[in-house]
Amino acid sequence: MSNAVSVRINDARHLRFALYDVLDAEALTVLPHFSAHSRDTFDAALDLAEKIALEKFAPHNRKSDLNEPAFVDGKVKLIPEIEDALLAYNQAGFTAASIDAERGGMQLPFMVTTACDTLFAAANASTVAYPSLARGVANLLLGYGTPAQIERYAQPIIEGRYFGTMCLSEPQAGSSLADIRCRAEVQPDGSYRLSGAKMWISAGDHELGENIVHLVLAKIVGAPAGVRGISLFIVPRYCVNADGTRGARNDVQLAGLNHKMGQRGSVNTFLKFGESGECYAELVGEPHHGLSYMFHMMNEERIGVGVGAIAQGIAGYLYSLDYARERRQGRHPDQKDPNSPPVTLIEHADVRRMLLAQRAYAEGSHVLALYAARLVDEGFDESRRDVSRLLLELLTPIVKAWSSDYTLRANEMAIQVLGGYGYTRDYPVEQYYRDNRINPIHEGTNGIQAIDLLGRKVMMQNGAALRALIEVVNADIDLARTLEPLKELADRLAVARDQILSVTLRAGQRMAAGEVRAVLANATFYLNALGHLCIGWIWLRQARVALSAATLDADFVAGKVATCCFFFATELPQITHWCKIVDSDDSTLAMREEWF
Repeated sequence: MSNAVSVRINDARHLRFALYDVLDAEALTVLPHFSAHSRDTFDAALDLAEKIALEKFAPHNRKSDLNEPAFVDGKVKLIPEIEDALLAYNQAGFTAASIDAERGGMQLPFMVTTACDTLFAAANASTVAYPSLARGVANLLLGYGTPAQIERYAQPIIEGRYFGTMCLSEPQAGSSLADIRCRAEVQPDGSYRLSGAKMWISAGDHELGENIVHLVLAKIVGAPAGVRGISLFIVPRYCVNADGTRGARNDVQLAGLNHKMGQRGSVNTFLKFGESGECYAELVGEPHHGLSYMFHMMNEERIGVGVGAIAQGIAGYLYSLDYARERRQGRHPDQKDPNSPPVTLIEHADVRRMLLAQRAYAEGSHVLALYAARLVDEGFDESRRDVSRLLLELLTPIVKAWSSDYTLRANEMAIQVLGGYGYTRDYPVEQYYRDNRINPIHEGTNGIQAIDLLGRKVMMQNGAALRALIEVVNADIDLARTLEPLKELADRLAVARDQILSVTLRAGQRMAAGEVRAVLANATFYLNALGHLCIGWIWLRQARVALSAATLDADFVAGKVATCCFFFATELPQITHWCKIVDSDDSTLAMREEWF
């Protein structure tokens, strides 16, 4: 067996089924904001994204992994294919895919943009990081920047000329933003001078565009302590003149490059601001509201992290599937004749189990992420806006954390399917795993996501978001009960739903009684449980829609139903175990530091 199996980034049948049959993307064109679009324009964007991803992104995925960024002659050096790919990406309009047409964007639904993002990330997770971060910067400034800031900084990003970053973490603080030391001092002209350092800044320094717009969290001198004193600042790599031309180099210095396990093609930096006392910065919005503004971008990036993880899960699944169909090795346990021909790997039960699990994790989380993206689009529907925002708040940590945890397991299984070959660099599955491994860490570790989910999201507005989710789940349970093959599965999902509701109620009561630390110590198990409920719901919906469709290929329908049954048989029962742990006293609190 050679490594001649071709790399695939997409199962077109699954993607179209998810968008049009399961999530009804065409219904979005009824909304005035998307009325210029149709299924034809959506398909055209998807086809173009896949073409560019395969022709410009995928070919240098391995090369950028083997030739990571270097600091040469005072500049960050990247392989030239990255710039070529981003030029094609920008010329095709994908940086501005969801931006309003009046600003030069395609004004696509975020759900369609997210589907395109999955294709680029599956082809090359490192290269797509540059425009993804820039798009987040532009969106934040469109929401909170002044008209002048939008024209100076957001519009050039939309046009593909500028790039951008988000600068939160610091060497001594990590995710604890209350402890940041970066300081800002107001100047007579209303601008600020910034001083401090930021760590783990993706795309923090490069020569890909005319400028880099850093969005930096800092505290104005004299600000309140903790997160209440954080403000948000625009810090351009090059200052921008009033007429929009590029001015002098700002006092932002590259202090070092971080050498990573995966996603090596996206430069990651340690930046210092104001070492010469001349770091120009502009305040975004009001003082001391920076964290709430930054969450606009962080939540977008958290969905992006989930999508990036899902893309690696899909790519690994598709590669190991094709490999298992071609590679012949061994025989069935009851085949005693050593002269009988070897069977393909996919014939072995354990391999088939691993392929099913990969598919269940990757395609289930993919549809959930697209559903979350659709909730963003429903914000343009006044009648759905409030409930959509609630659901999006609740689902964001699940899309980020559950997806990155379980698609990483999928990548591990892809390596296992290939056996020893999977452990070598001759095959792409080991890189998919390494590229995916960052996703449970960045944009808020999955442990932080779990605490946010149980400690805040499910409890906000007296559980309004969870109730909204349960209403959607209940509707699919009722519809599934009308189909004989799905009645039992619907009943089992209802049992899991009730378990989640009960454990959430008890957790809320315990936290209200002062057991906050004990309850939240088991928040990860709660996120697993609620995440499994969501994926079970998504698979039940997929199975129901597939069985109800008249035009789908019979094998495709049978595959969707079988994968749903597999998830319900092997994964859904774990909810019971996790709920028991959430209900229990946390065993880690009894363990003293000196006992380790």
